[in-house]
Amino acid sequence: MILRMRFFGHLLLVALLLLPSLGAAPLARPEWNRVAVEPMKTSIYVGSVRLITAEFRKDGDGFSATYAAKVFPWAFWNETGRIHIAIAGDDLARLQRGERCEFTGEAFNHKEKPRRVTGYADPESADGSTGKIKVRIAFDDMKLTFNGRYTLSTFTAQPAADQSAQ
Repeated sequence: MILRMRFFGHLLLVALLLLPSLGAAPLARPEWNRVAVEPMKTSIYVGSVRLITAEFRKDGDGFSATYAAKVFPWAFWNETGRIHIAIAGDDLARLQRGERCEFTGEAFNHKEKPRRVTGYADPESADGSTGKIKVRIAFDDMKLTFNGRYTLSTFTAQPAADQSAQ
């Protein structure tokens, strides 16, 4: 009888340990809404171009930011503008699985001249939140290719502090 009670006690303990994990839902993936891209540099004939972007923020079907292109030694070719990269939810899920994510987009400089943007992101972290990025920007009859690193993050607005208590 003691042996039977011990058996049922162990069985109950195993059931209590296993049952919660059987019904547990998989962990939710983060809803990334920010992308930081480190400044990137590429070479051109007798010079270089440095591409600096603000933090990209979720904007409809993709991410948007402002940019500055610094051309050395020809500063008169410098430009600023805005850029939008289209990335669908399926593509972000692909990144989270550790797979390459290709993207397209467009940019407009300070004179509203369009630039075609293409590229891809290769995740390095297990959740896809960090990795390498290749960005190609085409305009007129030129194409510039930049290689860099990205970091995806989430941002949640914090409630404003109550100033009436002061």
